[in-house]
Amino acid sequence: MSVQVAATDTEPAHSLSASFELSGTPQRGRLDMNTPLGSTVARASWSPEAVVLNTPQGQTRHENLDEMTRAVVGEALPVPALFDWLRGRPWPGAVSVAAVTPEPAGFSQLGWRVDLSRFDEARLVARRAAPPAVTVLVKLDLR
Repeated sequence: MSVQVAATDTEPAHSLSASFELSGTPQRGRLDMNTPLGSTVARASWSPEAVVLNTPQGQTRHENLDEMTRAVVGEALPVPALFDWLRGRPWPGAVSVAAVTPEPAGFSQLGWRVDLSRFDEARLVARRAAPPAVTVLVKLDLR
């Protein structure tokens, strides 16, 4: 997974690349992010009781998943929706709009444009245009 956040008037552009494993459900789950060499970047776990982030700098608790992803990548990512997006479908928890030709296959949801044009190659791209622009590139490992 690669997350790229565009520069704004007050913040420089930044990015994060890591292998990841997403497990569980939007209500109770875990997200592990590791460097290509296997070092832990972050391990997040959540339940109705708590959202906890473990990094090499220590453990922090967060109000919600948006706040937690903002702490890791600098912007909120729609983690509950990712469970469905990674399966090539819209999340049932919010309205979605199917892409129309000539746009690539996919849909728009939660302010993100999910491009599924390379989903058959196990690739997904999600883009949020709202400032700052954010691009999430995913290469799925279909073991």
